[in-house]
Formats: sequence, structure tokens, C-alpha cells
Amino acid sequence: MVVTVREDVATAEPPRSAGRRRARRRTYLWSYVYLAPMMVLLLGFVVYPIVASLGYTFYKWDGIGDPSDFVGLDNFRQIVHDNIFWRSLGHTFVYAAFVVPIQLVLALALALVLNNKRLRFASFYRTLFFLPVVTSAAVIGVVIQLLVSNFGDSINDLLLKLHVIDQHVDWLGDPHFALAIIILVGIWHTFGYNLVYFLAGLQTIPDELYEAARLDGAGPLATFRYITIPMLRAVGVVIVILAVIGTFQIFDLVQVLTSGGPYFSTEVVNTYIYHLAFGGSNANAVQPDIGLASAASFIYGVLLIVFSVVQVLVLRSLARRRGTQGRATGGKS
Repeated sequence: MVVTVREDVATAEPPRSAGRRRARRRTYLWSYVYLAPMMVLLLGFVVYPIVASLGYTFYKWDGIGDPSDFVGLDNFRQIVHDNIFWRSLGHTFVYAAFVVPIQLVLALALALVLNNKRLRFASFYRTLFFLPVVTSAAVIGVVIQLLVSNFGDSINDLLLKLHVIDQHVDWLGDPHFALAIIILVGIWHTFGYNLVYFLAGLQTIPDELYEAARLDGAGPLATFRYITIPMLRAVGVVIVILAVIGTFQIFDLVQVLTSGGPYFSTEVVNTYIYHLAFGGSNANAVQPDIGLASAASFIYGVLLIVFSVVQVLVLRSLARRRGTQGRATGGKS
């Protein structure tokens, strides 16, 4: 009888496991069905244009008809030897070097304030600081341009009275000030992203840690240094990477405010590529050249991939060193 029961159990289990496998397959199948529209759009509007643009890099083509003037690697040589490309790349890195650290410091400081549960109207303040993010950068550029044009003299008069400047300044027409104006507007425009990221990270820290620190006599600076910063480390790495990638995508704000001028002083890589592809006074040639623009895009993409990999490796190395130092300190104590 025992043998018979075991055989019944053995013969009964496979249908159950087979049913579970079929149920899992159905679940996974519906997951793929839900993801299919996104994958189709990704392939059609991201992957395919990248592959197609790589083919255009070997042609001199104005975008009309089919490319037929094969030039080989001449487009790459022209971009590499183009002074304006390297200047625009330098402006892009300068923009990122100022915007990212200033934004992160201000966003973390404000997130600490808004995360206080005793703060009244905290939700209102969060919405207020996030509003610029949902506003089009092109619209912001137009508004800033009108403000500087219409009220520029009033600003100049005020600064002259305060002896900050000694003569009137054309804020968007002066090569010494135009990029600084773009950096200030960029900090304000995308500030809300980092604020929300830091708020989300702070809300994952258990309140019990802060309560235990207060009972032990730790002050605000000590809790920030030994609790907040370590607990935000993993989230902070992601925030830094996203912030850097976002600044490297700067285009519409520059295009609307200065179009890369004056004298290429605010030209960034994305506006440089745009002017090559569609022509314009700030491009090397007034006539559009899709081949040159594609070559510049490919070189810029490779540089960004290399920079992103180096950035991730450096951040991981710093995190490991801090973790090793923390364990060593804990072991000594």
C-alpha cells in the first residue's frame, strides 16, 4: 500500500509542475506583449536612426535624395580637425562642470529642509520648485531672452549703482557673459529633478536611525555625516550619473537663447551637430551636410560612452574605498 501511495504522489506531481510552468509562461508572455509597443518605438526611433546615421558618415549628403557622394573617412577627419567642434565640446564640459555640482549641493540642502515632517506646506514647496522642470526649455529661453532684452538696461543701471560693473553689458551678446547666463538658467530649469531624487532617497532612510542617534547625543552635523550621507551613497551615485547625462543633452536652451553665438562662445556639441545637419550661420558651411553631422554625432557618442564608463568606475572605486575604511574603523573600535 505504501508503494502504491508513493506512485500516486509521483504521478500526481508532474501535472502540477507542468501547470505551474504553463502559468509562468503565460505571465511572461503577457509581459512581453506589454513591452512590445515600447520596444517597437525604441527600435524605430532610437536604434534604427543610430545605425542609419553611421552609414551616412561615409557620404557627403545634404539630406535630399539618396546619398551617392562617397567620401570614406573624410567626414571624420574634418570633424577631428575642426576647431569649432572641440570648442563646443569644451563648452559642453564647462556647462556640466558648473551645473552638476551646484545643482546637487543645492538640491540636497533643500531636500533636507523639505523632508522635515514638521514643515508646513511642504507639498506646496516641492511643487513650486519642480514647476520649472515641466516647463519647456524653449519657452523658458524665449522668456529669458525677452526679460534680458526688455529689462537689460534696468539690470545694468542697478549693477552700475552698486559698482559691480563699470559699463553697460549686452548679457546675451557678450562672449564673456552669454555662457554664464545659460549656466544659471540651466541650474534653475532642471533643479527639480535632483530635488525629487534626493527626497526619494531621504524617505528610504528609517527614522529609527535618527532617533537612536539623538538618544546617543549626536547633533545635526553628526547625523548628516554618519547616517544621511552613507545611506544616500547608492542613490547618490545614480543621481550623479543622471545629472551628468542630462547636462550633456543641453540643446534647446542654447539654441533659443543664443543659437551658439556670439562668435561660437556658447556653441555646444548638440547645437554644433544641428547647425551642420540643417545649415546656419554658426555652422562651418551654410549648406546642410548630414554626413558631417552624423560623423560628429558618432564621435560625440563614443566620447560620452568612454566618459560614462570612467565615471562609473571612479564612483564605484570611491564607494569601495569608503566601505573599506568604514569597516576598518568599525573593526578598530
